[in-house]
Amino acid sequence: MVRGITVVERVAGADVSARLGRLLSALGFEAGKGWKDAEGEGAAFLAPVGNLELVTGRMPATPRLLVEVTQLDQVHAAVARWIESDGAGTELRGVEATHWNSRMFTVKLPGELDLGFWQSEDPEHGAVAAVEGGLSAEGMRFAIVTTRWNTVITDRLLQGALDCLKRSGAVRADIQVVRVPGAWEIPHAARTLAESGKVDAVVTLGCLLRGETAHYEAIYNEVARGIGQSQQETGVPHAFGVLTCETLEQALDRAGLKAGNKGFEAASAAIEMVSIQRQLKGGIR
Repeated sequence: MVRGITVVERVAGADVSARLGRLLSALGFEAGKGWKDAEGEGAAFLAPVGNLELVTGRMPATPRLLVEVTQLDQVHAAVARWIESDGAGTELRGVEATHWNSRMFTVKLPGELDLGFWQSEDPEHGAVAAVEGGLSAEGMRFAIVTTRWNTVITDRLLQGALDCLKRSGAVRADIQVVRVPGAWEIPHAARTLAESGKVDAVVTLGCLLRGETAHYEAIYNEVARGIGQSQQETGVPHAFGVLTCETLEQALDRAGLKAGNKGFEAASAAIEMVSIQRQLKGGIR
């Protein structure tokens, strides 16, 4: 399945690349994973949504690189301030209306690199805009609470959660793993970690198998209630990765064999919720 689109573009040199990187970071792009070798280097900048546009016939009179924004005039002012302090040799053009029901301005950087910033004037286009979380865990701190009970399952969930966090940019020093005896103890440990102020999100992992008694139902209800209550009262996102299965085979399937790894999914949800929380606390822009 397609996961994203990458456009590779040459810039004039390391100085221009560094300055452009500071501009894109200031405008809200997330830093992706870069690369460097003896012949060159690259830096990635991640946007929430990417598009691939194919053209036949005459190419439109727009830059190859187009960035859609929601407050064009404020972005234009921000770019103008950046040019004054850090953008020597950059040409900024004014905001103009386009023939495709939008407004746009262009930035011409040294080395013949053009960037276009545009905003749709179609009310239907803007009506579906939403605050969405990013998928970069860089600079975030996480705690993972997992159990010693049913470790044949929970160790697989833990492996998936760690894999997700590391692939998304989290460093090992910012990930704390706490093992508790069983699922019943997860909410208490999660609450303690959330109240410590040392983590941005808690990932809870466990496995409950039904068996032949009502014990399963009582434990699950209290675990779910405790985790939810901890999240609401502390304000720290808690990702729910506690499996509730009829059989061991079902649990194995959900821990990476056939139905994906729910630990990986829980960690991904934690990253996204931290990103959303930071955006909401900073004000919707």
